[in-house]
Amino acid sequence: MIALAATSVTLGSPNLVLVLLAGAAGAFVGDQVAYWIGSRVNVRRVRFLQGRRAQRTLDAAARTLDDRGGAFIIAARYIPVGRVAVNMMAGTVGYPRRRFVPLTVIAAVTWTVYSALIGIGAGAALAANPLLAVVVGVVGGVLLGVLVDRTIHVIVQRREATAAALRVHAEASELAQPHALHAMVRPLGEDQGRP
Repeated sequence: MIALAATSVTLGSPNLVLVLLAGAAGAFVGDQVAYWIGSRVNVRRVRFLQGRRAQRTLDAAARTLDDRGGAFIIAARYIPVGRVAVNMMAGTVGYPRRRFVPLTVIAAVTWTVYSALIGIGAGAALAANPLLAVVVGVVGGVLLGVLVDRTIHVIVQRREATAAALRVHAEASELAQPHALHAMVRPLGEDQGRP
């Protein structure tokens, strides 16, 4: 997408509208294929998803689909390995297809526009050198994908840490309540024959 958009700007070909339509269609179909595979294959045994990082991504995807499926499916489209993992995991956990399909339409269209804008920007800035425009656009796109991946990873880790701290605090508060202590102590006294 990025390379073709940069080439379209610098050389006038291929037709940018056709590139956008093909990119969005390809992204959408790819997401549906990943969902279908996930619904039929144990994704944890897929060779390229067996690495430690990929397994952590799958774990995070399963948890997050339960909590914030819509936002996660759209955001995952911008993460190179994440998009495949999330879409396969959506199929694996039985994320409702009637919700999955519209979300992937949104994800495919926004990702296509995002990718094309990177290519258009590189092509416009480096119009005199089409090859350099393509290289800069692709490298820029990869770096932005890595940045999005890292940002989402940090946000998920912080939310999980906050949720764990809140659970611990809630449990400690519950135990500190007088009725909770009374309920725990009274049965002990009754067992020993005391009122």
